[in-house]
Amino acid sequence: MRADKFLWCVRYFKTRSIATNACKQGKVKINGNNIKPSKEVFPGDLLMVRKNQINYKLEILDLPKNRVGAKLVNIYLVDKTPKEAFEKVELLKYSKDYYRKKGTGRPTKKDRRDIDDWFDNAEDKPTDNE
Repeated sequence: MRADKFLWCVRYFKTRSIATNACKQGKVKINGNNIKPSKEVFPGDLLMVRKNQINYKLEILDLPKNRVGAKLVNIYLVDKTPKEAFEKVELLKYSKDYYRKKGTGRPTKKDRRDIDDWFDNAEDKPTDNE
């Protein structure tokens, strides 16, 4: 089976043309080598697919006849992606949320309170009674 068709059949890409473009851009590798979309895949091959800043590592167990349902994907492949990859993406997401977009204007009252809370701990703030 073709690599692009396999990735489409096991639902890693929504359309076959997106899978084809990913192969052409070098985002799909078999056993560490870049491939063309027409490269044949076989059971036992190790696929590395880069999608959404995550390098998915997949081992092919069997080849499906057609596109399979989401519940049946585990019959045809094993996902060996390390958990650190997903944690890294979470950290990137949080770091992007911290910065304000350029041109959004002055901080709102809520933004100012969040900034104050960030820099000042509740223990460091003097109370009115002191």
